[in-house]
Amino acid sequence: MKVTRLASALAVAAFGLASFTALADVPAPQNVPYQGTLKINVDATDLAHRIFRVHETVPAAAGPLTLLYPQWIPGNHSPTGPIDKMAGLVVKANGQVLPWTRDPLDVYAFHVDVPQGATSVDVTFQFLSPQDQRQGRVVMTPEMLNLQWNAVTVYPAGYYARQINTEPSATLPAGWQAGTALEVASKDGDTLNFKPINYDDLVDSPIYAGKYFKRVDLDPGASAPVHMDIVADDAKYLDIKPEQVKLFQNLVQQMYKMYGAHHYDHYDFLVSLSDKMSGNGLEHHRSSEDGTGADFFTEWKKNAMSRDLFSHEFNHSWDGKYRRGADLATPNYNVPMSDTLLWVYEGQTQFWGQVMAARSGLWDADQTRDMLALVAATYDKGRPGLASFRNVQDTTNDPIIAQRAPLPYRNYQGSEDYYSAGQMIWLDVDGKLRELSAGRKSIDDFGKAFFGVNPGKWDVDTYTFEDVVKTLNDIAPYDWAKYLRTRLDGHGPLTGGLESHGWTLVYNDKPSDAVKAFEARRHFADLTYSLGLSIGKGGSINDVLWDGPAFKAGISPGMTVIAVNGHDYDADGLKDAVTAAAKDRSQAVELLVKNFDEYKTVRIDYHDGLKYPHLVRDTSKPDTLADLLKAR
Repeated sequence: MKVTRLASALAVAAFGLASFTALADVPAPQNVPYQGTLKINVDATDLAHRIFRVHETVPAAAGPLTLLYPQWIPGNHSPTGPIDKMAGLVVKANGQVLPWTRDPLDVYAFHVDVPQGATSVDVTFQFLSPQDQRQGRVVMTPEMLNLQWNAVTVYPAGYYARQINTEPSATLPAGWQAGTALEVASKDGDTLNFKPINYDDLVDSPIYAGKYFKRVDLDPGASAPVHMDIVADDAKYLDIKPEQVKLFQNLVQQMYKMYGAHHYDHYDFLVSLSDKMSGNGLEHHRSSEDGTGADFFTEWKKNAMSRDLFSHEFNHSWDGKYRRGADLATPNYNVPMSDTLLWVYEGQTQFWGQVMAARSGLWDADQTRDMLALVAATYDKGRPGLASFRNVQDTTNDPIIAQRAPLPYRNYQGSEDYYSAGQMIWLDVDGKLRELSAGRKSIDDFGKAFFGVNPGKWDVDTYTFEDVVKTLNDIAPYDWAKYLRTRLDGHGPLTGGLESHGWTLVYNDKPSDAVKAFEARRHFADLTYSLGLSIGKGGSINDVLWDGPAFKAGISPGMTVIAVNGHDYDADGLKDAVTAAAKDRSQAVELLVKNFDEYKTVRIDYHDGLKYPHLVRDTSKPDTLADLLKAR
């Protein structure tokens, strides 16, 4: 964002700040080569303090220089660059310290004046990574670290990021090994010197490093190698069975069979198995960050429902990194992004993430249908705000509005629903393509035509809404613009894709294996579709369905359930009370709740029993869902 002197002067006049001095402009990015190469070293050895120490040499001519700390972070789709954790900034030229000034209208911009005779500036600072999760995502522990270059670099304003060349290096704790899409040019002790790379691709190439490390080949003998680089809390968690490796090898091949192309020269799944470093899922062109619990492989069955993390992030190499919404493809990391096409970027990736989990064998058919039932229920009864005042398109603004902060009434407000609502829309699209083509075409044809172009290229190929519509029309002529806009801009359930595939969403009193797994993993009781609430460990109320039975009775998030029908709270006891109230309508569910320092008894007159979502076959229609999910 360019801040002009005129705008600053007007602000001064408006607020009567006569003594305020307008600062220099932040130069707009130009698509011209930056003269010289940024030399970057990150010292990541201070595990005790969890500090990354940065030294950069930035070529610069005499005169004004603006250095930018990355603000708009790809994959986050929002201005979440962790500048609050940047500290100790010192800029020097010819050995002399140069004063710098932060622009108060763009706090990610630092202005310095380079003296005559200088040809570069030396920049040092520290990235003070979170000490616990209250401060943000933990990225350094005694056993591992996650180095994200956007957090540990500054770069010169006035240029496209891809036009700035870099020579990066990283110094790791003694004996540690690393996984990254970056290519190592040389090694000097524990310092890895990487081959030159432009700044855009550097930021897109994080490092996972650790004391306990394992590398697994997922496509042996391939001209474009694919590996899984794993760091773990302990060596015992690296015990990966051959049959598990085979499923991830299947995933690679299933992606290739569908898309018919790939957009990288090599690819690395960067995996952390940790209960200390925060989990995450973040896409990159030639790698992905896949953070799971420490026992992901060693407790394979228990962790089944999180396996689609890998298929989701891998799919982004095609959808999001190579093909990217035109309004997301900004020239550098300080130009604001627009997220209007995230229902393609994230929505279709959410769709393929679950489909490819099934095709590869990471999930079986029952697991896939259980997960689909949970998603469908959300957009049948679990998002009352989307049925009234919001729509899916509007939720593409959520990365900027909320930045994933906790919400008082998430189900009513909505929260990045372009992911899973987008998934349901694309399931609907698949059903329509099959209908229009009498079964000859499907969403696989869209995937190959839209994302499987230009094999081997890994730059950025942008698209617009009109490009999406044109590709669908080329496959099966129809008024696709109206079809999509009705679902994106309208209100109401998004379950039509189930019916078109020969399945129906129903609710009964038996939790699916997926529900049981989520309840066990997250230590909560999911009564969303019965009482209209979910309760966490210790009775804390996480969410209350807007206008549901609990809401109408006066229950709100943040309260704590102390007792159920006169007995100490536990999840099974609450479920038993719901079942008893269904059998005897004279009974109600009575909850003793704590709200701040007050206690009160709340009576919920609900008598329809436990309700959990499931899919059942509609035998009057062919089962095209089975065809969608079967391996190619």
